[in-house]
Amino acid sequence: LQIEGLRVAATERSRGLGTAMLEWAHDFGRARGAQLAQVTTDEARERARAFYTRLGYRTAHVGLKRRI
Repeated sequence: LQIEGLRVAATERSRGLGTAMLEWAHDFGRARGAQLAQVTTDEARERARAFYTRLGYRTAHVGLKRRI
């Protein structure tokens, strides 16, 4: 299950919405045979990384980008 671009409006944060969206995505993926969930976020988004870590995600690899 690949999750990209999870965003919650600043005024709605800390209300459980992000957790609820991820739980829904996990259930959706499981129902379709997914056994692994992967999220991507910008390394500069420290709060987002802390959020994913609290939900059990662990850093497993590093991706790289460049303009062409």
